Amino acid sequence: MIQFLEGTLLPDPSLVVIRPFHIAPEPRDLHPTQLARARRIFHTVATLDQETCLHALDHVNADFKGRHWETRSLFLERSLKICEAIAGDCDTLSTAHLELIGAYFCLEYAYCAAAVTNPSIVAHPDQTGMRPGDLRFILSLRNVGEGHISSISFREGILTRGNTLQIWPQTSPTLAANSSGPDADGIVTVTRPPTVPISAAVIFPVTNAQRNGLEDLRMVRFEDDRQTSVFHGTYTAYSGLEVRSELMTTLDFTDFKLQPMTGTAVNGKGMALFPRRVDGAYAMLGRYDGESHFFMQSDKLLHWDKGKAIAGPKYLWDLVQTGNCGSPIELDEGFLLLTHGVGAMRKYAMGALLLDKNDPQLVIGRTAEPILVPSDRGRNGYVPNVVYACGALRNGDKILLPYGVSDSSVAFCLIDIPKLPDQLR
Repeated sequence: MIQFLEGTLLPDPSLVVIRPFHIAPEPRDLHPTQLARARRIFHTVATLDQETCLHALDHVNADFKGRHWETRSLFLERSLKICEAIAGDCDTLSTAHLELIGAYFCLEYAYCAAAVTNPSIVAHPDQTGMRPGDLRFILSLRNVGEGHISSISFREGILTRGNTLQIWPQTSPTLAANSSGPDADGIVTVTRPPTVPISAAVIFPVTNAQRNGLEDLRMVRFEDDRQTSVFHGTYTAYSGLEVRSELMTTLDFTDFKLQPMTGTAVNGKGMALFPRRVDGAYAMLGRYDGESHFFMQSDKLLHWDKGKAIAGPKYLWDLVQTGNCGSPIELDEGFLLLTHGVGAMRKYAMGALLLDKNDPQLVIGRTAEPILVPSDRGRNGYVPNVVYACGALRNGDKILLPYGVSDSSVAFCLIDIPKLPDQLR
C-alpha cells in the first residue's frame, strides 16, 4: 500500500537570510543599558568621515552582498527603524552611513541549519503545461535554526503520472519575506517580492505571540461556492511561554495574511481545516485536550469554540495520544484523515481515520495498525523514532505524503487509495 519515493530534504546551514539583530530590544520595551549601547554604535558610525565609512561598508559588502538579495535596501530599511527606536537623527546622514548603521543591526541567520521537518502540501495554483496525470505542487516546510526558532519556507515540485517526484532546487540566496503589521485586529501581512521565487522566500515570526516560532503549517486548498478558491493554513504560534492556533491565508503565494483566531478551542496545537464547508458551516479538527480528535464547526473562519470528541487513543500504537496529520482529504467513500499516534517509548507512527462525508463526526473506519512507522525510512534524528506530517495531496488513485523523519528531515511516499479499505475497520 505504501510506495517510498526517492528524495530526502535535509537541514542545510548554507541557506541564510538577513534578519534584525536586536542590540536595542526594539520593538520590545527599551532597556536603558541596551538602549545606551545602540546609541553608542549609532553615534560612532554617524560621526565617521565619508571615506572611512565607505571603506567599512565595502568590507561588509565584500563579505555578504553575494550571499543575499538586496542587501542595500535591507540595511537602509533597518537603519530607519533603529533611528526611530533610539530617536536618532538620520536626515543629515549619507546613504553610506545609513547602510552601515543598518548592517550593525542585522545578522545572518541559518534558518534551517538544525532541522527541516513537518511538511504540508497543496496543488500549485498554476498547472500550466502539465501533462494529463502530472501534478505541480507547493510544499511547505517547518525550518528550525539558531535558538530553536521555527519559520516557514516553500518548495515547488511535480509528481508525474509515472509516480516519480521532481522537487525544484532550493534557490540561494533566500530572502525573509517583507512583513507589515500587526494592524488593529492583530493581522500581519507578509509579501514575497516579485523578483523572489516561491522556493526562496521564508516567513519568520513577526508578533510577540509568534516570536519563538511559526510551527507546523497545515495547508489546504479551500473550495467555496461563495468565492474563488483560496489557500488556508492553520499553524501554531509559539511565544516561548504559550501556544495558540493562527491562520495563514493566500491566493497565490505572493501575499499572505497571518491572522490570530479566537474562541475556546484555539489555545493549543494541531487544528486542521476541512477543504470545504460542511452543511453550510466551516469545519475544523483539533486536539485541544492534547490526546484526542475533536470536530468543530463555525460560521466564522477565525472563531472556534470547543466541539465534540470523535476519536481518542485506542490501540497500543496510539495509546499515549493521537492527532491529525493535516486537513482531511475528500474521497468518494468519505473524508480520509491521516493521523499520528504515540505509543511505547514515545514512538510516533501514522495511521488513518475515515469520516462520514455527510456527518464527519461519525468515524466509519480506523486503522488498527499503523500504515507508516519510523523504521520504514530511518529513525535517527533530533527527536528519534518519529514520523509526522501536516498534510498530504491526492493525485488520481494515489496520495502523495511528505512526512517528517525524527524532527530532522523530510521524506516522501505514495499511498494507494484502492488498498486503504483493507486497512480500515
